[in-house]
Amino acid sequence: MITRKSSREIALMQEAGKLLAQCHKEIAKRIKPGVTTNEIDDFVEEFLAKHGATPEQKGYNGYEYATCASINDEICHGFPRNEPLKNGDIVTIDMVVNLNGGLADSAWTYAVGEVDEQTQKLLEVTKTSLYKGIEQATAGKRIGDIGHAIQTYAEGEGFSVVKDFTGHGIGPTIHEEPHIPHFGEAGKGQRLKEGMVITIEPMINIGAWESQMDDNNWTARTIDGSYSAQYEHTLVITKDKPIIITDQDNL
Repeated sequence: MITRKSSREIALMQEAGKLLAQCHKEIAKRIKPGVTTNEIDDFVEEFLAKHGATPEQKGYNGYEYATCASINDEICHGFPRNEPLKNGDIVTIDMVVNLNGGLADSAWTYAVGEVDEQTQKLLEVTKTSLYKGIEQATAGKRIGDIGHAIQTYAEGEGFSVVKDFTGHGIGPTIHEEPHIPHFGEAGKGQRLKEGMVITIEPMINIGAWESQMDDNNWTARTIDGSYSAQYEHTLVITKDKPIIITDQDNL
């Protein structure tokens, strides 16, 4: 069932989103060669606790960490680990914050040190594709409009769009209806309505779009070893432009 949030619920989610965005700004200062994603995970848990919040995905279906940390060819749901990050790596840190019952979800891909030209383009195209999708997320538009905008842009730049994982509704639980694919046909799918809160989180690959699952049954990676990037925001649908509650630019 698709729910539309009350003004009270949205206000709580906005506070969670602001805290999550602040956390990502702090993570950006810490990502460098030699740092481990376990250290980043520990930092996130401590940062959230200091601000009266909790990592919502910890314990979700048995997941053990405060963050997902996906490195290089890992598309999503990578486990934090003790392996140091290396110059030229990329790492996606994804988290869901619960602050007083309000939830927010955001992933960001970070370059570790200096990356090559193709990888830098991947990051830029993936981030731009997120905002291409967000431009379509207004009341009266359809879910297919979001996916179509992302797919046509990313594929036009020579990259592929992961089809096995989607955005979603959020609040009061992590994953709710509707699913928000990052590919599709314009004018197709569920119509967006004011008060819906969704995530848009395109995962874009340098090579083939298909994924394969690791033995841990969580981590998905590219089938050809190519790098994958992801950027994600949580947003509130309005009749005008959406409210990005995880926006890092207005802190």
